[in-house]
Amino acid sequence: MKNKLISIFAIFSLVGFAADNEIYVDQSGTGANIDLEQLGISNIIGGLSSSAGSLTAFDLDGTTMTLDINMIGATNKFLGDIYADNFTGLYNFTGGTNSFTIQVDPTNTYSSDGSDQNVAVTGSSNTFTLNQGTTAIAASLNLDWIIQGSNNTITSNINIDGATNYMDIDGSDNTVNYTGTGVNASAGGYFYLDHTGGQRTFNIQQLSTQDNDWLKILSIGGNASSTVCVIQNDQGTSTSC
Repeated sequence: MKNKLISIFAIFSLVGFAADNEIYVDQSGTGANIDLEQLGISNIIGGLSSSAGSLTAFDLDGTTMTLDINMIGATNKFLGDIYADNFTGLYNFTGGTNSFTIQVDPTNTYSSDGSDQNVAVTGSSNTFTLNQGTTAIAASLNLDWIIQGSNNTITSNINIDGATNYMDIDGSDNTVNYTGTGVNASAGGYFYLDHTGGQRTFNIQQLSTQDNDWLKILSIGGNASSTVCVIQNDQGTSTSC
């Protein structure tokens, strides 16, 4: 299934079943509500230039948009670039060995202000990357992660003025890499991680140029080989874990 989506003030709902389904997205406009669901294995959601074995990012360009993704199965891939203010993202993944990568406003087209994103994962050995405000600071982000499973890797790079990042992780051998920046930010950032499970690796950096970043980590379980590294630096520079 290959679909090109170009519309304004539109509602889309696409469902794919079985294996090797492909949904290609190119959306421009204002007020779009996009609902995508895939069930099976080796499915992809990507851009118009994607092909079997080669995935390019889909393109959502506009303001006041909602994207609802539901992928159920294994070895599925999701890659997207979103250029939007007032964006709501709802991502649900069930299964193992899936790959999810999304960048919100990587070229500072709309500054990606007013974003609310929710990621729910049930499964193991998945890789998730979510970056926002890649080249310029964005205002007001609410980002929630709920992870149930083991051997998952979550990476998030956020350049935000006023960000709330909440992670709830239940499982062992999970890795979290988080970097929150914000040069000349006025509101700072809030990061909260609630973890239950065995061995874990947490690398958390808060590097805004304000001295009002806030961090809380609650972790139950673990063993001697677990690693937790936290860096807070209001000079905006990184000293790696």
